Amino acid sequence: MQFSIILEAQTADPSRAAETRVLRECAQQAVAAEHAGFDRVWAVEHHCLKWYAHMSAPETFLAYVAGQTERIRIGHGVVCLPFKMNHPVKVAERVAMLDVLSEGRVDFGIGKGGTQQETGAFQTDVGDVAPQLEASARMIPKMWSADEFEIHTEMMEIPPRPILPKPLQDPHPPMFMACTREETLNQAGEWGLGALCLGFGGPDDVAQKNKVYRAAVARRTAESQIPDFPVEHLSALCPAIVLDDGDAARKIGYRGQRFFTESISHWYNPGAPPPQEIADGEDDAEALRAAGEAIVAYLHEERIEAGSEATGLYNPNHAYGTTADAIAYVERLVEAGADEIMFIMQMGTVPHAAILESIDRIGKHVIPHFRR
Repeated sequence: MQFSIILEAQTADPSRAAETRVLRECAQQAVAAEHAGFDRVWAVEHHCLKWYAHMSAPETFLAYVAGQTERIRIGHGVVCLPFKMNHPVKVAERVAMLDVLSEGRVDFGIGKGGTQQETGAFQTDVGDVAPQLEASARMIPKMWSADEFEIHTEMMEIPPRPILPKPLQDPHPPMFMACTREETLNQAGEWGLGALCLGFGGPDDVAQKNKVYRAAVARRTAESQIPDFPVEHLSALCPAIVLDDGDAARKIGYRGQRFFTESISHWYNPGAPPPQEIADGEDDAEALRAAGEAIVAYLHEERIEAGSEATGLYNPNHAYGTTADAIAYVERLVEAGADEIMFIMQMGTVPHAAILESIDRIGKHVIPHFRR
């Protein structure tokens, strides 16, 4: 089993001063994760999603973290691959440079960055994102292995060029893909990529995703495979706040998840309001459940199927509580088929001190339980 944290740089206060503080706190949390024995830190890439994710330049953030750490792996979770967001030559150069300077610690995740809010900032139609992602994903490993790379298609024209530097990891860093739906799980498995399951659905949902992913892995062929070597690895998102006071941890976790849900809903559902001020004394767990019941009822009424990427956001049952609560929840994720537990603690309203304490407790009690 591997253990990691994933960072969005969420902030309930989007002022410059608060944003600066949150980004620096994220770096401190990554360093603390190394000291606590975590295997990996993942940094997302999102653009123009105020409140929800201010981590717009993960290549810079991860380089900063790499310079302050020695052992922990440095994960792009993920690089958005639409051409105008990140040209494939620049991605190959940046990832290889980070791999060299971090002494071979990079894990390379790919994804779409597929909301109109994001793609529109880069003059890219949402419909063009999926084919560009696959085209870039197939080009980049070839850039790392070839002395000179060239391609001549309707989609991309690159004359013969040496793409430099080459990564330290030979032939290249392990490759992963963000997966929320069965479509992307099937692609990840057939393409030979690790699956980063970034959903709040819980152990039953992870078990279903694991079933789909492993079946896709079994269908992989030499023609479908993208990297020089396949990665069979399923990372399961695990929302967590772990404190000595379990009730306090649950209260902080529920409120953080509620902020996460309201902020992502604002950008992914046109017309949804921005995240709301939450009054002290509100029952955030009950608010999550009520909102979840409302969305399911609406979707049922309209005969629209809701995937776990939507409904799971309203599930308040995660690793919030004491170390015993966290161990019990993680055990369920392991039984569901996870190869890696990807803890998410950095949600917009969660205090930095609570995240640091959670990292420390997970490192002292949860990780050793599974290492044994």
